[in-house]
Amino acid sequence: MRRKIVFYRTAEGRCPIEEFFDSIPGKELQKITWVLRIVEELDIVPRQYFKKLTDTDEIWECRIDIGRIGYRILCFMDSGNLVILTNGFSKKSQKTPPGEISRAERYRNDYLKRRIS
Repeated sequence: MRRKIVFYRTAEGRCPIEEFFDSIPGKELQKITWVLRIVEELDIVPRQYFKKLTDTDEIWECRIDIGRIGYRILCFMDSGNLVILTNGFSKKSQKTPPGEISRAERYRNDYLKRRIS
């Protein structure tokens, strides 16, 4: 089952993941794109690239490590094969910042509420 990646947009039309991508140098963005392609195309994605975060409201994390920089893209699933990218950040410690997880959960709730109405 192939997954399809889409970008979350706020009700006002802002796209946080596009804003994040705009802040990343070209070579690093290429590696991020490569990892996202793996998420789309492989039935079973290695955990080093894609894993569900524990103690969250169905939030997943795409993991991209380039040298000593760890980029993380948070997302959630919809309709089984749709991956909605919400927000991204560069990671400096082992733990995912709680504020980033909260943001992804808010975006997920907003998306689901607007999808149903």
